Amino acid sequence: RPEEILQAALEEFIAKGYAGTRLEDVAKRAGISKGLVYVYFDTKEELFKAVIRTFLVPHVQMLRDEVDTSELSSESLLRGPVLRLMKKIIGSRMHELIRLLIAEGPRHPDLTAFYYEEVVSRGMALLQRIIDRGVARGEFRPTPLRDYPQLVIAPMLMAVVWKLLMERHRPLDAEKVLETHIELLLQFLKADTRVAESSIVSSRPT
Repeated sequence: RPEEILQAALEEFIAKGYAGTRLEDVAKRAGISKGLVYVYFDTKEELFKAVIRTFLVPHVQMLRDEVDTSELSSESLLRGPVLRLMKKIIGSRMHELIRLLIAEGPRHPDLTAFYYEEVVSRGMALLQRIIDRGVARGEFRPTPLRDYPQLVIAPMLMAVVWKLLMERHRPLDAEKVLETHIELLLQFLKADTRVAESSIVSSRPT
């Protein structure tokens, strides 16, 4: 029963948003009584948190497990598991949960705080570990990117917003955008330090 409730809740939240979703509608979609929903979830907020834990958190945990156990280089981790996860989010219903949080999060700070703790902060820590490992192994040069891991996932968030607002005007190949972004990041991380420094100096006004 909890699995059916969570699946129904996912569909309701995506279709109607957080504010527009009612527990009785979740129950109706799941084919159960409203009272049975309350057996498992006391409030709509608790139900929404359970949806996040069920449909988003496990993917971050899987990435963490892969980083913990893999002997892959940091470059391979970025090209492989990290890129695959971002593509999966964009290509599945998960991106619609992110879209919901972008749209309604400012009105529900407790939900955004929960999402940050359960998903975002863990993802950022993993990206920092991957970058730090690459620097320690000599794959990457030290850069400010390790302090701003948000830059790694920025195109994924852009794609979510684009799909919401601009897709009908100009469709976006989100997977190609993500692939291109990872390539650009790797070029930056692997660039020879002396070349990078000379580029900065030459770009300064005289």
